[in-house]
This record gives sequence, structure tokens and C-alpha cells, in this order.
Amino acid sequence: MDSNKILDKITREYQRILHDNLVGIYVHGSIAFGCFNPEKSDIDFIVVVQEAPTSDEKIALIRVLLQLIEKTSLKKYEMSVVLLESCQHFVYPTPYELHFSETHMDRCKNNIPLYCETMNGADKDLAAHFTVIKQVGISLSGKAIEEVFGDIPEEYFWDSILSDCEDAKNAIANHPVSYVLNLCRIYAYKLDRVLLSKEQGGLWGIENLEPIYRSIIASALESYKSNQAEDFHHEQAREFCSYMLELIHA
Repeated sequence: MDSNKILDKITREYQRILHDNLVGIYVHGSIAFGCFNPEKSDIDFIVVVQEAPTSDEKIALIRVLLQLIEKTSLKKYEMSVVLLESCQHFVYPTPYELHFSETHMDRCKNNIPLYCETMNGADKDLAAHFTVIKQVGISLSGKAIEEVFGDIPEEYFWDSILSDCEDAKNAIANHPVSYVLNLCRIYAYKLDRVLLSKEQGGLWGIENLEPIYRSIIASALESYKSNQAEDFHHEQAREFCSYMLELIHA
């Protein structure tokens, strides 16, 4: 089952579960940017509701994703449920009613009701996700994007994408592709105020950063676009990370 069919299934199931409370479902991330890799990319989407879902509804929403993970070849999803009020009248960090991602998989599987009861709060990442939706997002269901998402002040978007690299020095050894490409697109935004995908960020980096770093960026791009393993020299990755963080925070 490809990503389009999976998104169609998610839309149908979420409409069935939420009924009139569903405002809309909006895709961001690699699918919205047109660089989705089924072997590595997440299926990223935001569910906007009028009122907080009930406990049973939250459990049903999560079970849809767990069933897809079990029965299809696509295993990675990132989903947040957000109130319409928080989208139209932006708050930072943005409150959310429910969240799901690969990071929380074990906790979710161990006790879905407890997970759904406790998985709420506020998330800086939503400022970046909303900004991407407003620029390149895909509406799967419900109201038009411009009716749902209000203005996101630039300082909040910048803080949101900066928070994405807070742990870069420690995490880049385990996730070099993601961090190499993310650091490129964050710096591209700082210099040129352009919103790029990871792939676009890597291409920008090859063109605009020091030639000594072209090989590591090119390797990250090749791995991101293919099934190639993330095979990087850890010291080289850390050196690139230090170089980029110095530029980003200068």
C-alpha cells in the first residue's frame, strides 16, 4: 500500500471516529515537499478538531496507526491532534491534545489507554509544522488551510527549528543523515529566509557551504533518497555539526 492509499485510509477512519468534531487533516513533511522515501520518511500530518477528543476517540485514532504499522510496509508516522483555536490564534509552544511518533512506540504499545491519557501538552515543533502546512501543505479533509491556520510569528518559527538541533552534537552520530540535512536547511533559512525540505537543504548546502563539507552532505543526500545505510565517520559528522552550529548561532 503506497502513501496515498494509506493517507486515504487514515482520512476515512479519522472521519468515522471524529465525525463533526473533525475540522480537517493536513499533511506536512516530506510528502508535502515531494521528496518522500517510503523506506525512511515519516508520514507527517496534523489533525485539527473543534473540541478535545474523548478518551475512546483518542484510543481509536492511535489504533488506526498501529494497525497500519502492523499490516503495511510503511512503518513511520508522526501525528498530532490540535484544537482549531490553537491553529487560528497561534500560541507558542502550541498545545496539543494527542501525539504519536516512532519515538513513543514502545510506551504506546505497552498501555494505549494510559498513553492517550498522558500524551498531551505543548510542542515547539508545531510552529514549524504549521508554517510548512501554510506554505506547501496538503489538505486531506475539511476546511481549507487558509481558514484553519493563522499567522505564525517568524521568531517562533525560528525558535522552533532551532530546537530541532539542540541535541545535535550528541545525536548526530546515531542519526547523521537527518542532522546533516536539517542543519543545512536551518542555516539556509537564516541566510535566505527560504523554507526547504531536507533534500532541498542538502542541495543548498552543497552549493553554499565550504567545499570541504560537500562529500558528507552528498553522502547524506544519497542515503536520504535511497535505501543506502547511514554509514558516516562519526568524527567527520561531529566536525560538520560544530561548524554548522557555529554558523547558525553566530
